[in-house]
Amino acid sequence: MIEFALETLQLLPFLFATYLVLEAVESKAGGALESFLGRARSVGPLAGALAGAIPQCGVSAAAASFYAGGVVTAGSLLAVFLSTSDELLPVLVSKQVPVGLMAKIVLIKAAAAALIGFSADGILALVRHRRRSVTVHELCEHSRCGCAGSRGILVPALIHTAEIFLFIVIVSGAIELCMHYFGEESLNTLRLNTPVLGELAAGALGLIPNCAVSVAGAELYCKGAMSAGALMASSFTGSGLGLLVLFRTNRSFRENLALLAVVYAAGVLLGMLTGPLL
Repeated sequence: MIEFALETLQLLPFLFATYLVLEAVESKAGGALESFLGRARSVGPLAGALAGAIPQCGVSAAAASFYAGGVVTAGSLLAVFLSTSDELLPVLVSKQVPVGLMAKIVLIKAAAAALIGFSADGILALVRHRRRSVTVHELCEHSRCGCAGSRGILVPALIHTAEIFLFIVIVSGAIELCMHYFGEESLNTLRLNTPVLGELAAGALGLIPNCAVSVAGAELYCKGAMSAGALMASSFTGSGLGLLVLFRTNRSFRENLALLAVVYAAGVLLGMLTGPLL
C-alpha cells in the first residue's frame, strides 16, 4: 500500500502541469501555445510514442486529459498508451534482466506505438472524421467542478487536479485492494504461457489501471510462467492510469470504448508478432 500511495502522489505534478496547459490554451494568453500545439499535431504520434517510453504512468494520464481537451489527436493518444510500460522496466532492472533485452522491448514498443498512432490518424483523416474540439469550460461543466467562473488559470488548474486525483485514488485504491488479496497466485491459473490464449488473457490484464499488474507480469515472465508474447501484449495494453483518466475526463463514452478496443486489439496482435523477437 505504501508503494501505491507513492505512485499515486507522483501523478500530482503531471496532472497539475496538464491542467495549467489546458487552461492556458483556453485563455487569451494561450493563443501562441495553441498555435504551436496545432502545428505539432503532424508528428504527434511520434512524440507520443517517445513520451510514453518514459517509465512513468503520469505521461499517459496527462495525454488522456490533453485528448479530452482537444489538444492532441487520437493517434497521439494511442501512441502514448501503447508505448507506456508502467512498472515493467523498473521490475526488469531489479531482476537484472540484460540491458539489451530491455532496450529491445522499449524500441519495439515505441516503434509499434508510433506506427499505430500514425495509422489511426491517417485512417481518421481518410474518412474525414473531425472530432469537435472540447473547451476547458465544457470540461468544467462535464465534471461539475464549479470552477468555470474562476479568474486566471491557477485556481481552475488546482481544482481539476484535485478532482481527478481524488477519482484516481478511489478507483485505483479499490483495484489495489483486489490485487492485494488475489495477487500473483490467481494470475498463474490463466495459462499465460499458452500461445494465443496467453496473449489474449495478458492483453486483458494489461487494461487494469494499476501498476501491480505490470509488476506481476514482469515477475511471472522472469520465472518462466509467462511467454514473451504475453508479456509484450500486457505491456502494450498496460497504459497505467491513462484509460482511467480518459473515461473520467472525455465525455464521449462511445469514443472511449473505441479507443479501449483499439488498444486491446493492437496490444494483443503486437504481442503475438513481437514476442518471438525477444
